[in-house]
Amino acid sequence: MSEANERGDSDKNEALTFEEAMEKLERIVNQLEENDVPLEKAIDLFQEGMSLSKLCHDKLTAVGKKMDQLIDKSGEATPFSIRGDEDE
Repeated sequence: MSEANERGDSDKNEALTFEEAMEKLERIVNQLEENDVPLEKAIDLFQEGMSLSKLCHDKLTAVGKKMDQLIDKSGEATPFSIRGDEDE
């Protein structure tokens, strides 16, 4: 895949929701597992899959950071903790 194509696919992937990216990644994995994909196509699929995997990871990380803080009644962000954490 050319560098320009890779950037184009990456830009298209950025607009995907987490669920859409996961579905696309699952389709790619299924194609690669069938073993009837030509080598060049397999390499392209692998690269796209890695890009989608990173996108999903980044989206999960961003959500995780948001979940680490809660907004209290006064509108202040406070760190999230589970009551059991305080006892440990």
